[in-house]
Amino acid sequence: MKQKNAIFLLLLTSFIWGLAFVAQSSAAESIGPFTFNGLRFLIGAIVLVPVSARTLKRHWGDRAYMRGLLTGGVICGICLATASMLQQAGINEGTDSGKAGFITSLYMLFVPIISLFFGKRIDIKTWICVLFGLVGAYLLSAPTGGESRLTGELLLVGCAVVFALHILAIDRFGKGIDGVEMSLVQYLTAGILCSIGMFVFEDIDGGNIMSASVSILYAGVFSCGVAYTLQVIAQKYVAATPATLALSLESVWAAILGALILSERMNGREIAGCVILFAAVLFAQLPMPRRIRS
Repeated sequence: MKQKNAIFLLLLTSFIWGLAFVAQSSAAESIGPFTFNGLRFLIGAIVLVPVSARTLKRHWGDRAYMRGLLTGGVICGICLATASMLQQAGINEGTDSGKAGFITSLYMLFVPIISLFFGKRIDIKTWICVLFGLVGAYLLSAPTGGESRLTGELLLVGCAVVFALHILAIDRFGKGIDGVEMSLVQYLTAGILCSIGMFVFEDIDGGNIMSASVSILYAGVFSCGVAYTLQVIAQKYVAATPATLALSLESVWAAILGALILSERMNGREIAGCVILFAAVLFAQLPMPRRIRS
């Protein structure tokens, strides 16, 4: 595959993920976060079964490999379930899909901060990006006119923190493990955990689930199954930095599609917050220029 074709697949992936925020906002009108996430992750796992069947059959007799797959997949699934629950709960609190996309993108800045606890150093460029990212998040989320409804935005910040932990968990446990197999196990884990919460904490209404069925199917089939597979395929042919930049456009797509489909609108301050936050995320992924030795 040529690099330009791989970049296109990554851009398509970011579009699918951006549209998923619209699906989440639509689903929030009918069902709770446990129901939405439980069903979509189980559907995502089902979609990945035929994709991973051949490699799973080959690895089935390797006990060490299967132990690593199950351990890593369950831990990543717990992180994924927690982050997704916080994200959907934030959207259920009334946060627009565009805002949710940009605030969630803070996970790219939280990853290096959390890495500090594992002995990794952070360069000055990353600290500057983190500072501007927080400024952008404040402009995007701070209440106006004496309002104090920050619950949704705070839940989304928490979601970004846990998504950062999720990335670090994949980095820690994903080495030597097939990416699609890992995704299958983590989706299955997340789906089971959220489904338990659905039966314990939420009222299950078949009519409401049917009302949100299009959103659930889109998030399960396309956002979980198709988009992840495209990402795994494309990233084999694209370096980490351009791949991350392409995927980070999901927040932009979320804002554009939220405006077009759901008629969501942002004021000038919120738009400025989006621009600053997105710029900080992009700049954080760019490599520092090498000093030219004299």
